[in-house]
Amino acid sequence: MSTIDSLRRAFRAPWFTSAVTVALLVVMLLLGAVGYDGFLSPQVMLNLLIDNGFLLVVAIGMTFVILSGGIDLSVGSVLALSTMVAAWLLQTAHWHPILVIVTVLALGAAFGAAMGGLIHYFKLQAFIVTLAGMFLARGLCYLISISSITIDDPFFVAMSQTRIEFGGLFISPSVVVALAMLALGIWLAHCTRFGRAVYAIGGSEQSALLMGLPVGRTKVLVYAFSGFCAALGGVLFSFYMLSGYGLHAQGAELDAIAAVVIGGTLLTGGYGYVAGTLTGVLILGVIQTLIAFDGTLSSWWTKIFIGALLFVFCVAQRVISLGALRGKSVAAEKVPATG
Repeated sequence: MSTIDSLRRAFRAPWFTSAVTVALLVVMLLLGAVGYDGFLSPQVMLNLLIDNGFLLVVAIGMTFVILSGGIDLSVGSVLALSTMVAAWLLQTAHWHPILVIVTVLALGAAFGAAMGGLIHYFKLQAFIVTLAGMFLARGLCYLISISSITIDDPFFVAMSQTRIEFGGLFISPSVVVALAMLALGIWLAHCTRFGRAVYAIGGSEQSALLMGLPVGRTKVLVYAFSGFCAALGGVLFSFYMLSGYGLHAQGAELDAIAAVVIGGTLLTGGYGYVAGTLTGVLILGVIQTLIAFDGTLSSWWTKIFIGALLFVFCVAQRVISLGALRGKSVAAEKVPATG
């Protein structure tokens, strides 16, 4: 096999976009190091996780949804609703903070499971159902309060101010939670029957049914897990902002989708890596950091760069999908007829 043929096969492979993502992250870090003093300092790199820990958690849930061939547009609104519910329960109802967190996570999982049930059992489009969920969750925020609710609970304040120090560096508790969720997501995707069923459904739901996989239960669990991750992201965002507000996390669902796609997960489902989502989140964080270090560019350039990257990766995924289909058809034509 020639080198050109090998390159063509590599380009058509689904893992190609994941490899490109890692290479892009390395290039961006090197460019930042060349252009700005202190860009590659360890604390600046840790700040990427501190500032984007909540987004990583939300994107992990989104990864499972996209792997299954679906989409969840409600996660940003569920995140905002979680901050509002937590703030109201703490400040008005005076619940214990641990009970508040457990309640918020349970509500997020139930909200996601309800959408999953509607999508599967009523054969509704995931886009429409989760779009309705997005409007519903965001509207419920304003039933609680139309203004921001400040959180002064000692536990939440302590979580906001705590620094886990090591070797002169520090991270926040949110980073520990986000990395623990990443490890859980990797284990679920690659070491459990649930993960194998998610990949199978994303590859072909009809084939998964014929194989006897629990398609309905798996899809409900996928959206329940996404809702759980969105609610957990809301808890972490509450630690970060010490407030609940209906306008929190506007557009977070799009950032999560962008991180998942840039991380190498195919929008059509069936292929991707949960670990790749971390790379996608880091790329979004590096773009924000580069703009902050530059100091002359508007924050809107972040959206412009993310939009351009997302467009390129979607086109690359489409080209890869077409190449894979063409390769299968050529292989089928080479098989000699029998009988």
